[in-house]
Amino acid sequence: MDSHIYPLPAGLHAIPAHLLDLRPDAEVDHDLLHPKPVSDEKNIWFFWHSGYAHMHAYTRRNIRAWHRRLSPRGWTIRVLDRVPSSPLNVANFLDITDPETFPRAFVDGTIGGDYAPQHTSDLVRWPLLLKYGGVYADVGLMQIGDLDRLWRETVGNPASRFEVLSYNAGGVEERSLTNYFLAAGRNNPFFARCHQLLLRLWAADGGKTSTEGMHSSPLLKGVPLMGGSFTIEEEGRKIGAEEVSRMLTDYIIQGQVMTMVMGLVDEEDGWDGPKYVAEHVYGIEFMVGSQLINDMTAWDGRKAFDLMSLSLPKEGEVESAEQKQARQIVEACLQKSFGFKLAHGMILRVFGDTLGSLWRKHEGSDDVPGTYAHWLRHGTVYWNQDAIPPTLEFKVIEQFKRGPLLREK
Repeated sequence: MDSHIYPLPAGLHAIPAHLLDLRPDAEVDHDLLHPKPVSDEKNIWFFWHSGYAHMHAYTRRNIRAWHRRLSPRGWTIRVLDRVPSSPLNVANFLDITDPETFPRAFVDGTIGGDYAPQHTSDLVRWPLLLKYGGVYADVGLMQIGDLDRLWRETVGNPASRFEVLSYNAGGVEERSLTNYFLAAGRNNPFFARCHQLLLRLWAADGGKTSTEGMHSSPLLKGVPLMGGSFTIEEEGRKIGAEEVSRMLTDYIIQGQVMTMVMGLVDEEDGWDGPKYVAEHVYGIEFMVGSQLINDMTAWDGRKAFDLMSLSLPKEGEVESAEQKQARQIVEACLQKSFGFKLAHGMILRVFGDTLGSLWRKHEGSDDVPGTYAHWLRHGTVYWNQDAIPPTLEFKVIEQFKRGPLLREK
């Protein structure tokens, strides 16, 4: 499929050809559009409201890479949608009329706001994992590390203490799991409580149609808001850090919900969140684990795009300073990162263009043979890391709330 020769960084090995699906894109796409029925927990779930065929080209390449590496290992990759006639419509996997599964706005198709597609996808991930188990990932997540091995050594291993896999924003003291990669077996008790709380937030005030204002719910009292010191300059107006923090928290309300449940002690329900995290959550540090290109380019999306668009030096050419930086980024990602999250959504208002938004604007720019972007993509298909990423060693910390999950303080 890909005859271009790229250097293999230390700490990686080539995947044997018989453990890869190297058929042409059209044949892989046919399998993605016609996946086999659910038979076990080795499921990779994605969601795109208008379906796989209508995704952006660079995200379809992401999904194909997941399939090429993981389907020979027994995983089934599914991109669910809300297309009425689609066999991958969410309604074919979940009861979309059940108020204990979805809020009214999802059922009615009335979710609004600036980020309706993102919040629609937020609402499908926990129900899918609770019913079927497996991994839920955003379509913008490029998988790099050995997911199959990590699963087999943790969630998929009955002898392992770990029940949840995700990235954690911050160190061992922080409780901030990212919702763009979540993994667990069926009926996970942590995700079950997270889903209950998220549904209650959507049910407030007679039923919400967006997440606006959810940050102020009494059910989330005690959880710090997200965002820190970010400000936004927009149409001649400066949006201050406090307002941005509230906006970001509403946007990533699913993350806020997870943080609350991780910090909840509910003796009536037999739930001790701080203890559960310390004993059962495999948290990969998110900056190196999934944001390394952004970290190494100071969140300058244009710089990341320009570097990834460069061609590698031809034989006999001297490596330029820019080529060296691009090489170091690709090598570091392939060696150290478990994945890379191509950022979109509200992050664009904070940082401007990102690598993902520019790959979207310049179709095919991520797939030009001989470039650093293509080298990175090559590695996500053909190579695997020799080791799995370490987990943060969480300790039991002070709870945010003591009492029933759905009772206001």
